[in-house]
Amino acid sequence: MQKTILLFSFLLISTVALAQSDTSIFTKFNNFNNSVLNGGIKKAEAKKQFEEIMSYINSKEIVRSEVVTNKGQWVFPLKGYKSSAIGGIHGNGYFDKGYRFLDGNKHGAHPAHDIFITDRNQDCIDDRTQKTVDVIAVDEGWVISCTNKWEPTSDMRGGKFIWIYHPASKVFTYYAHNNHIFVKPGDHVKQGQKIAEVGRTGYNAYKKRSPTHLHFSEFKLVDGVPVPFNPYQQLLKAKTL
Repeated sequence: MQKTILLFSFLLISTVALAQSDTSIFTKFNNFNNSVLNGGIKKAEAKKQFEEIMSYINSKEIVRSEVVTNKGQWVFPLKGYKSSAIGGIHGNGYFDKGYRFLDGNKHGAHPAHDIFITDRNQDCIDDRTQKTVDVIAVDEGWVISCTNKWEPTSDMRGGKFIWIYHPASKVFTYYAHNNHIFVKPGDHVKQGQKIAEVGRTGYNAYKKRSPTHLHFSEFKLVDGVPVPFNPYQQLLKAKTL
């Protein structure tokens, strides 16, 4: 009985401690990610930061009342759209050769799929529905980094972006060029939850020559840093909302 009480007390204290540090750990990681974009981060520091945030999230998952299971199927990241909206032919717009996470805003390649909406006048409104288009989380996870600030004079390529870590599958997803973001670092999101609205933020996406689209990527940790993996087949199989 005494052991049970001690165990319960330990879990309670741990839960409270985790709750109190929510903001600080995610704020720290968000600041780190911004530093990567601005350059000057070494691999050892990046590995340390990812180890810290992963350890923290794993601890959060242990004390959460709801167990996360790998659903095995994504939902398509744009509400009202399906895989036919992916740019290129059979996903050939994706190429990750030469990409390095630590290159930040200066990285080469295009380790992503651009998913286009119907927006001829480029006002970020769907021409068919006359409404904004929701960006939704492909799977359950934790928002580990995002920014809701971007100016047209900025050279940042992702604009208003979101990084989500999915504990069940141990992958990261990245959503860029958003117009408005409705989550913040530390938020736990459900599969299919609205996280943003499609926009035109970002150095290249803002230009008139670029059709309105979501820039979507998937990553896995390899030797402590994110490495891109082509999510095309998962997008083809994704449920539409």
